[in-house]
Amino acid sequence: MLNTSRLHILREVIDKGSFSAAADALSYSQSAVSQAIATLEGELGAPLIERDRRGVRPTPAGTALAAHAEGILARMDDAEAEVAAIAGGRGGRLRIASFPTAGATLMPQAVARFRAAHPGVEVSLAEGESEQIAPRLRAGDFEIVVLFEFVGVGERLGAGMRRFELLDDPLHLALPAEHPLAGRRKLRLEDLREESWVQTSAASPCARHVVRSCHAAGFEPRVSFESDDYQTVQGLVAAGVGVALIPHLALSTVRPDIRIRSLEPSSPVRKVFAATPRAAAVTPAVATMLDVLREISRNAADAVA
Repeated sequence: MLNTSRLHILREVIDKGSFSAAADALSYSQSAVSQAIATLEGELGAPLIERDRRGVRPTPAGTALAAHAEGILARMDDAEAEVAAIAGGRGGRLRIASFPTAGATLMPQAVARFRAAHPGVEVSLAEGESEQIAPRLRAGDFEIVVLFEFVGVGERLGAGMRRFELLDDPLHLALPAEHPLAGRRKLRLEDLREESWVQTSAASPCARHVVRSCHAAGFEPRVSFESDDYQTVQGLVAAGVGVALIPHLALSTVRPDIRIRSLEPSSPVRKVFAATPRAAAVTPAVATMLDVLREISRNAADAVA
């Protein structure tokens, strides 16, 4: 394999027209320059430099190699500059994915703050449910994903992944404004055993956890309607067709014709966290975004409290 240092020396010898001038320009000894050219000629099996009383000039092979060396060395310089920019957080790309409610609340602020600090980094954001985007993290499609899980029921990240806790996201009860229980400040899940329920699609983690919570309270929820759009869920609750448990992050906008209540003694909670490949977590761009996400999540958690 060609040595880039020797290619650089060959280019200097041809440009300067002598071994001594090339040695002076490179701050090498003349013998070191001669040895480098001899080694290069031995590697290629062809003479590269002709010497006479007027100095040195390239052979046809030397001319051809020098022409290629210009491109090779330029690309090496570009590669070093790009790697340095990525290592310094001044360039490269950062691919992120999050579940929808985090995508609507946490991520816009996080992306805006990150881009202000690192305008040279190309940022992309994809959206999907936790069970969809976690495998894509393992496949190398993203540097960071924001996921959620319920205690005891979570996505296995697998080897080579790191997890960073962000916040607890409680599920609040949504009732029609005119519901008989809407005036009560304290409600238990058991108080809702006779209600119809609106929830996300039956296979979703939130819907499964609502069912588990109702089972723990001693009843089977009667699910009347399903929607994975929490604004639609709010609309159905407002229309009086059922009650719902809605995550706090999905309540950035609340309809005036519904009432939101916490449950006693405590509301169900989902854990929101970020995950990255272990090697990516130490790169400046990923480390910065994780810091931004933690700060925004602390503010969101304070708002819940």
